[in-house]
Amino acid sequence: MEGRTLTPSRAPQRATSGLGNRLRQLRVAAGLTQSELASDRFSKEYVSQIERGKTRPTQETLAWIAERLGVDVSYLETGQSWDEYAEAEAAVVRAEAAVEGQRFDETLEALAGLQYSPEAQELEFRARLAEGWARMNLGELRPALDLLARARELSEQDSFSDVERADVLYHMGVCRYKLTSINTAQTLLSEALDLADRSGLPCDRLRSHILEWRSRCSRRQRDFAAAREDIERALELAERIDDTLTVAHVTFQASVVAERDGQWLRARALAERARELYEAHGDRQNVGRLLNNLGGLNYLLGKSDEAISYLKHAFSVALEVGSEPDAAQAVSSLAQVHLGAGDWSLAEEQASHALELLEGRPDFLDEIGNAQIVLGRALLEQDRLDEAEHAFAEAELSLAQLSSASHRAVAWTAQGDLASRRGDDKAAASLYRRAAEALQDVRF
Repeated sequence: MEGRTLTPSRAPQRATSGLGNRLRQLRVAAGLTQSELASDRFSKEYVSQIERGKTRPTQETLAWIAERLGVDVSYLETGQSWDEYAEAEAAVVRAEAAVEGQRFDETLEALAGLQYSPEAQELEFRARLAEGWARMNLGELRPALDLLARARELSEQDSFSDVERADVLYHMGVCRYKLTSINTAQTLLSEALDLADRSGLPCDRLRSHILEWRSRCSRRQRDFAAAREDIERALELAERIDDTLTVAHVTFQASVVAERDGQWLRARALAERARELYEAHGDRQNVGRLLNNLGGLNYLLGKSDEAISYLKHAFSVALEVGSEPDAAQAVSSLAQVHLGAGDWSLAEEQASHALELLEGRPDFLDEIGNAQIVLGRALLEQDRLDEAEHAFAEAELSLAQLSSASHRAVAWTAQGDLASRRGDDKAAASLYRRAAEALQDVRF
């Protein structure tokens, strides 16, 4: 998980018609008229105003009415007894802890069947954020977005702060990023940062995570200068509050930016630093992801044997933590190394295995597309040209959804190589030119 901000518990303070409706139902069930309920303490009209949601009684009056009706004052206020509210809050706390521990199935189990009182909106807000993040990480992106939309609706109430509103927009921005809606994600993350900055409340951890994810958007758009700027700001915030886990997340992304910018030695040094921090926190899943990246970086630096060792270790860690997508990425990376070594058959087998593991995961389109490219190239080298053509076409469809010129260029270059193998130099030249133009920063 990339990080989240938990919201403090607080009692709802709004007057709503829910209280009035419950008062009316309880009064009728007790066989009392408004005058009988009021007794000599206050007027019938006052009871009527409460029932119509026109006024909210004091806590002392609420306690007196609850005693007259023979119910718990918490039930009269929220529709839940204190025991029921405490039970619901405990479930939300368990769900939040599971999110922090990246145990997303446990998050869903903790929240299953939970009912929320209209007056306990803070509790529902926290639950929607936790469930939305869990479903997003399990690949259920549209359901996650629906949950986060409800959290955003709740956060517009006056009782919520700009930090909580920023937190919702941050979650939505990450979800949009995973849906490859990069421009929308960047807008949401920028709005979240503005809210957090002007809130006047301490939220450096949240601001750091927003900047980290916004850097991904810039990187996807090949704006490496903007990506580095956000990473530097994110790192400064995380170090200021001595949050070493957030420092690890940001350093991880700094390594990716350096790798995309061709600074492979710097990328490897940053990846090693992030790995050390994750190991100190016992975050095995991110340790495995760093091992995968270190394998790729060592391969780029010409150290194939070390790369294979890192990637096999990454695969074993992914199996250990039960993450099929991470296992798939390690297998896909191994396929690429074996492709480079000329072991076409093994590369084909591993790329196919990676695609099987990633089936039904639209949040991993980049890795799906890369595995399809490796599979196509392995088939191409075995002179299975029609199969290679199909693999490259599938890769183009996958990578075209990423809003990334560099990813599309990879697919067009592979298709150009296929056309060249078939002797169609004109088609090959057209595809190579298309790939080159996609990577141009200046066109006029």
